[in-house]
Amino acid sequence: MDKLKLAAAVILLLAGFVAFYSLSAHGGLLRWGSLLLALALAIAIFFTAQPGRDLWGFGRDAWREVGKVVWPTRRESIQMTLYVFGFAVVMALFLWLTDKTLEWVIFDLLLGWRK
Repeated sequence: MDKLKLAAAVILLLAGFVAFYSLSAHGGLLRWGSLLLALALAIAIFFTAQPGRDLWGFGRDAWREVGKVVWPTRRESIQMTLYVFGFAVVMALFLWLTDKTLEWVIFDLLLGWRK
């Protein structure tokens, strides 16, 4: 029975798209109305089938878990952001100094290209 419900939902969804494009000579209200009506019916049928109920239950459980998360305060968020930016600046300086040091060692000392 669930497979029939899922097939009906897919057929309704496709029928909505077909109606939207086949009613191009008519007004936009009729085109969009048929598409939205078919979409709403397809969603309603999908959520009466077992996969739809499972999806709804998963969403409900996920929302409950989000409520259990201990979110950082504004001060903690700003501090962590500044730590990340500071670390990025320190790493950029370190990599730039390493690059310039290796450039000096290779090109000036070993190869003697820059005099």
